Amino acid sequence: MATQGRTAETGVPERGELMYDPVTRKVGEYQGKAGPYAMLRPVGGGREWQADPARIRLATPEERLSAGLKAANMRAVQGR
Repeated sequence: MATQGRTAETGVPERGELMYDPVTRKVGEYQGKAGPYAMLRPVGGGREWQADPARIRLATPEERLSAGLKAANMRAVQGR
């Protein structure tokens, strides 16, 4: 049974879940683990980055909205 998008047994985020990384102060889509790191990708695409899985957390609704707006603005600028 999943709890807030995470498996109840492990607390590991599901792929695609939006997480907040306090080190980079960015929201990213959880991609999985690579060695000791959680891999996050910017909302809307882009280069993945490594994050400390012990420090990332679920993004708040406000953080999700902000990341979505940033991605939409980037698409609009690139489409010109």
